[in-house]
Amino acid sequence: MADSSSTYLTATADAYDAVADLYADLARDSLGRLPLDRAMVAAFAELVRESGRRRVVEAGCGPGYMTAHLRDLGLDAYGVDLSPALLDIARRDYPDLRFELGSMGALDVADGELGGLISWYSIIHLPPAELPAYFAEFRRVLAPGGHLLLGFFEAEGGPVVAFDHKVTTAYRWPIDELAELAGKEEFVEVGRMLREPLEDERFRRGHLLMRRL
Repeated sequence: MADSSSTYLTATADAYDAVADLYADLARDSLGRLPLDRAMVAAFAELVRESGRRRVVEAGCGPGYMTAHLRDLGLDAYGVDLSPALLDIARRDYPDLRFELGSMGALDVADGELGGLISWYSIIHLPPAELPAYFAEFRRVLAPGGHLLLGFFEAEGGPVVAFDHKVTTAYRWPIDELAELAGKEEFVEVGRMLREPLEDERFRRGHLLMRRL
């Protein structure tokens, strides 16, 4: 279990609280123009449905649009986030869904309870040395055979590198290195997708779909 009291978590929550309305307005309809991204999420949802364990968590749910999308794909989805302001927006926009305040590194979930976990551009704010503990937490809450989907900014052949994310410090990861780290916590790769940046995006997007052994 990751340390839920770490200062970087407080800094991240405060940064998102400060721009919550603007961030939610920009993010809310973002999936509509991203067919490749939606395809990865659809594949994740199909695999979770087939497993018979439809309960999933969006770890780092922000304003809740992805949690709602997962619900629309037939999953029993709920969201967890550090930012009270973003959670207020999520609860307002999707009152039929459950959203909890908390760290994705210390989920209030029993061992092996979930069929799936999605971290959609939320691991990007974790200092690299902290990430293994989060993967260990993801493994703990997923049932054997459960699926994990990661969305992140990809390093395009370079090493892990910090960059000036518009909200707070974030990191770009080489997709192979991220897959290797997850592999150390008993995740095996099912598939991956690299998408080149759109005209208004700066970096390549990476997506990893993995299964817990």
